[in-house]
Amino acid sequence: MRITDTSDLWWKNAITYCLDVETFLDSDGDGVGDLAGLSQRIDYLAELGVTCLWLMPFYPGPQRDDGYDVSDMYGVDPRFGDLGHLVEVVRTAHDRGMRVIADLLVNHTSDKHPWFVSARRSTSSPYRDYYVWREDEPPDTSDQVVFPDKEDGIWSLDERTGQWYLHHFYRHQPDLNIANPAVVEEIVRVIGFWLELGLDGFRVDAVPFFVADVETGDAAHAGDPHELLERVRSFLGRRRGDAVILGEVNLPYDQQLDYFGGSEGNELQMMFDFELMQATYLSFARADAAPLVAALGRRPEIHPTCAWATFLRNHDELTLDQLDPAERQEVFDAFGPEEHMQLYGRGLRRRLPPMFDGDPRRIRMAYSLLFSLPGSPTLFYGEEIGMGENLDIPGRLAVRAPMQWAPDDNGGFSTAPARRLARPVVGDGYAPEHVNVADQTQDPDSLWTFLRALIWVRRACPEVGWGTCTVLDVGASQVVAHRCDLEQATTIALHNLSPDPVVVTIPAARESDGHEVIDAFTHERVGPVTEPLEIALAGYGHRWLRLRPEGEALIP
Repeated sequence: MRITDTSDLWWKNAITYCLDVETFLDSDGDGVGDLAGLSQRIDYLAELGVTCLWLMPFYPGPQRDDGYDVSDMYGVDPRFGDLGHLVEVVRTAHDRGMRVIADLLVNHTSDKHPWFVSARRSTSSPYRDYYVWREDEPPDTSDQVVFPDKEDGIWSLDERTGQWYLHHFYRHQPDLNIANPAVVEEIVRVIGFWLELGLDGFRVDAVPFFVADVETGDAAHAGDPHELLERVRSFLGRRRGDAVILGEVNLPYDQQLDYFGGSEGNELQMMFDFELMQATYLSFARADAAPLVAALGRRPEIHPTCAWATFLRNHDELTLDQLDPAERQEVFDAFGPEEHMQLYGRGLRRRLPPMFDGDPRRIRMAYSLLFSLPGSPTLFYGEEIGMGENLDIPGRLAVRAPMQWAPDDNGGFSTAPARRLARPVVGDGYAPEHVNVADQTQDPDSLWTFLRALIWVRRACPEVGWGTCTVLDVGASQVVAHRCDLEQATTIALHNLSPDPVVVTIPAARESDGHEVIDAFTHERVGPVTEPLEIALAGYGHRWLRLRPEGEALIP
């Protein structure tokens, strides 16, 4: 594939940073992070090298699910500010060269949303068909709930009307009826509103849970999630040709391909690669590249306008549901052996540094691997400084503690008394006095400094996002070795998953005479491409190598 102009496909090489406004920075001392605080930290994100800012829900709602229970899709929760504050965040980010996307919740609302408040008053409500109902008592659906420790089925009885409404998540989050054209029109209108305020796209929550064929008693609900995604993609193309929709689709690759729109590529432009993420942790646990390499081999070819979003952690539990039970137990044993570290029997509620016992070699290797994998890397706030989790916070919120800016009270997040914080800070060895931005940005040997350099090297290697990936056999099962090629640019990445040093041999490339292999970080010459190269890797060592014509500048 030849590149002429990549600006309208910016997501293929984006460096995305996800944050929760509520826990990022409190500007007014009330204990809750806000948009004004975020505005003060845009320059920090720009210096780090972030190119896309992903905002978790900031909409009004009861906050029974950390913002994912929305009661007004057109507003800003007053705890965080107002629309003016949001526009200031977007304007400042754009001024620093960053795109901004936000969570889009289209599979459910809060039960306090005016639509549902009206719908449950009467079966004749004009909003009744905005949701999915059944008249007869549902069968056992305990195997279909998303949160098995909170709900025992996906239907709840509405006492007033005597009918059951559908909710795949919490009972206070009724599912929207996407088979209703009026609901689709509302969704499109919401998207248009936020595009007009400057957003560059949306991360679409829980895409596989868009209600399709669900038994409702005497009939089947027949909404088509793919029709909805096609409609949204078409609308984005008309309103903003460079807007993106990034989907949360935790399914095997063959099913994910459908949500890209198959060969047409007319649905989601981006999807999180859950299968690769889970295989990566199995490889980490085994110190064996095989599971990760196998996942890369299973990746289907996607439309040239589409991209995978790669990640090691996100804001939810670290789900391992695509691993078989024995494999999942291997990862549990390695990184979360205690029951309170696990969640729903399928995932871990931990951040990466504590899972790796704080070993800086292993942590840096893991992030170097993430950024070298073909796709667009995503960071969760605090990863750049090695934040830990707070297991005293219930459930998935354990990884959503306040950002640690300084070695001060509350980690510099807020001047409020600790009891008034939106969420308690991390303690023990990962407390703010040990892990914070202020110290690390001044330390040339810190994780922040390493990640900043890694991000800027990754930004200089468009072949990782755009190119063709080939796994290399370097004679060591513990080493992940792959190369990404695009036109005249090539990056080769080597990552040792074990604590023991190893020497590997990179096969001769033989693309053309006169080329040489350069270390992407130090710019030092490693050797010619026409001969096999022996590379020594320390325990958890990693190298990025680039091919270039002799004497040519490294940056393309």
